[in-house]
Amino acid sequence: MKYLVILGDGMADRPMERLNGKTPLMVANKPHIDEIAKKGRAGKVMTIPDDMPTGSAVANLSVLGYDSHKYFSGRGALEAANIGIDLEPDDLVFRFNLMTLFDDGKIKNHSAGHISTAEADKLVKALNRELGSDIVSFYTGISYKHILVIKNGNNDIECFPPHDYPGTLYTDVLAKSTAKDGVKTAALVNELIEKSHAILKNHPVNLERKKSGKDVANTIWPWSPGKKPVMPSFKELTGLKGAIISAVDLIKGIGVYAKMEVVEVEGATGLYDTNYEGKAAAAIEALKRNDFVYLHVEATDEAGHEGDVDLKIKCIEYLDARITKYILENKDSLDEPLTIAVLPDHPTPAELRIHTREAVPFVIYNPSLEADEVTRYDEDAVDKGILGTIEGPDFIKLLIGS
Repeated sequence: MKYLVILGDGMADRPMERLNGKTPLMVANKPHIDEIAKKGRAGKVMTIPDDMPTGSAVANLSVLGYDSHKYFSGRGALEAANIGIDLEPDDLVFRFNLMTLFDDGKIKNHSAGHISTAEADKLVKALNRELGSDIVSFYTGISYKHILVIKNGNNDIECFPPHDYPGTLYTDVLAKSTAKDGVKTAALVNELIEKSHAILKNHPVNLERKKSGKDVANTIWPWSPGKKPVMPSFKELTGLKGAIISAVDLIKGIGVYAKMEVVEVEGATGLYDTNYEGKAAAAIEALKRNDFVYLHVEATDEAGHEGDVDLKIKCIEYLDARITKYILENKDSLDEPLTIAVLPDHPTPAELRIHTREAVPFVIYNPSLEADEVTRYDEDAVDKGILGTIEGPDFIKLLIGS
């Protein structure tokens, strides 16, 4: 048996008045995902424990079968792995965003209008010239997502994910120490944020963006600090040789530490304009080399963070028509039967623009098993599923054992 997980990041949502009490999953035209639901078995999964942050790192680790209490040590270190940063054990690693503040200091967005990587690289290099040192280093990632490393930094600090605080005064959510040892590191992080304003405000990249009517990247925002994780490989965890397909450094970084094949797809952007067809074709080819493939699509999450309901619906429909359809049409090219699962990692309600921790709907289609009564895929329909509500790391056990 081969196994494929199709994961629409942040795809789950809450009922909303503008959709007549329905969610984007309920109104989206998604016949191929619904076909999987009709032929499969459904349930819900709690991917984020009550005492863990509502981030994609925790949620995707859970879906892949990893206990986040044991193996989550900050998303920065996971993203750094995919960028190829050689970390020392005492390095404290942050994901940092290039993002936009209003003139009054409130957070406008977490992404600087989804700034291009080419533009961002110029800004990150400027930050390194002005603020870099033997202790502080900035590394370019993709679009607004980058890495800050503080040598011998202390992790007794609390940082706040910027996508959870749109409209909030940035000074209300600066880094805080959680113990005496973290005071110095928290102060350094906040100093870097404050100093970044002057460096970025008048940078030619931002002057050009402002002239073009685009959001400017007028601050950095370090968050999710952690150190280099130690975790078992996916094969050690499950017995399966696995591959991962994503446009997101975080997800690919998990794949690096899990010793999975990280498949690069040209034109994969992490946004609505990603190369859906390329990802689908890459998944079928990767299944010929591996037992398991994790196909991650970020677009629905980004639409949720932007509060764009129509775009979120469109991205769900793209996931159906441009990925799921191809998988169903080409699964017979494999030399073994294929079990397919569809789910999000967490909800990203478009009206809230943040991650939440409700259980998310999933369907698993194993061609050797009888289907349950579920006939479509959405947050309510799966309540009739035979699989009930399970905890995150149990999902992969259920998938393989189903």
